[in-house]
Amino acid sequence: MGIANRLGNLTSEVYERMLLDEVRQGAVPNHIGIITDGNRRYARSLGMSDNEGHVRGKQKLEEVLEWCMEAGVKVVTVYGFSTENFQRDKKEVDFLFHLINDAFLDLLEDPRIYKNRIRVKVIGEISRLPDFLKKTIEVVESTTQGFNNFKFNLAIGYGGREEIISAMKRMYKEIQEGKFSIEDVTEEKFREYLYDKSLPDPDLILRTSGEERISNFLLWQSAYSELYFSDVNWPELKKSDFLKAILSYQKRKRRFGV
Repeated sequence: MGIANRLGNLTSEVYERMLLDEVRQGAVPNHIGIITDGNRRYARSLGMSDNEGHVRGKQKLEEVLEWCMEAGVKVVTVYGFSTENFQRDKKEVDFLFHLINDAFLDLLEDPRIYKNRIRVKVIGEISRLPDFLKKTIEVVESTTQGFNNFKFNLAIGYGGREEIISAMKRMYKEIQEGKFSIEDVTEEKFREYLYDKSLPDPDLILRTSGEERISNFLLWQSAYSELYFSDVNWPELKKSDFLKAILSYQKRKRRFGV
């Protein structure tokens, strides 16, 4: 590595340390939702295959989880595979499922999971996933279910509208069975029927790649979330980009209403 590169890296490290110190002086979001967009665009811009872009995206996620814990974030929910993604080319979908499976297997062997007591949970229509992935998810969730220092949720086969419809159907069934009446339905009651009733509302939702929409992600839970859109593709996200998102959140005055 040349002198110029070493100086550039040192400058970046100093800048990131300054941003981190500034973040720690403010109110850090308890729960961050992340829409990891731009893997394919990143790959195509460099002449790589789409699958290589997804691999780089997986590697970036490992980095970002470290950044979250370092900053003091306690809950992270990542949009890993949407219900719309089922419509992609079958070979790409199969690759993604195996990549996600490998990521979970890596987590089981990662000492940081046990040292930091990270609970891993999947939200979404798990029944639509291949059997091998369902089995791995079951093992990861059961292995980490007693951990509570940091919560990592991965939305797979997930759609916000589908989650709400699923909740309504299950509520209607129990109302028909006489377990409670329609008059008992409140926001708190409805939350009990979501994929994970213990999931707190995200304080901040970060999306990469320059797209400014939430794309069916945590529709019920994000009613009052602050939104931050980064122009960089997900694999290119730098620590400074991530910290700037939190700093932007800290400078806003949160309002729970109009």
